[in-house]
Amino acid sequence: HPRCFTMWMAGGGSKPGTIYGETDDFSYNIVKDPCDVHDFHATVLHLLGIDHERFTYKYQGLDQKLTGVEPAKVIKELMA
Repeated sequence: HPRCFTMWMAGGGSKPGTIYGETDDFSYNIVKDPCDVHDFHATVLHLLGIDHERFTYKYQGLDQKLTGVEPAKVIKELMA
């Protein structure tokens, strides 16, 4: 889906029973707390103890970040 996704997390410092974000009645448009995939990746890396801003890997001679080139933020509401 181009705008919305569902993810199930357990353990590892994630907050149990948390619902983050909300869509309209057709589950098509985001109406509350948008979460980009890059933000979710930054949050998972943070829960694993990895700083997503500093962690890079070499690809075609360049340092690449797992969260991409767009700014990503850790979603504190998903952490216990």
